[in-house]
Amino acid sequence: MNITTTIDGTRARISPRGVIDYDTLPPLRAATAALPAGVTDLLWDMGEATFMDVAGLHLLFDPAPPGGPLRTTTVTGLGPQPLRLLALAAGLDPALDSSRLAPDTP
Repeated sequence: MNITTTIDGTRARISPRGVIDYDTLPPLRAATAALPAGVTDLLWDMGEATFMDVAGLHLLFDPAPPGGPLRTTTVTGLGPQPLRLLALAAGLDPALDSSRLAPDTP
């Protein structure tokens, strides 16, 4: 897993490269935890994420840790497999607001 983080003022872009699963979840969560408190918008750029299992759903939908900053989270670049997983999860649990998470995805 290769992770690139770019910060521009109050916005951050985290770009994981490779597989997102329970083995790679801790470094991805560490990347979000390392963001400055002033970051209010987080963009997950999944263009290089080749596979995502349910760990990716936890990463995208879990709320901020207690006492942590509230951030608007969006996703871009979802490939076919992660997109199918997101659609399946949204179909099984209508409370998951995938349209908010990935507004540019049909």
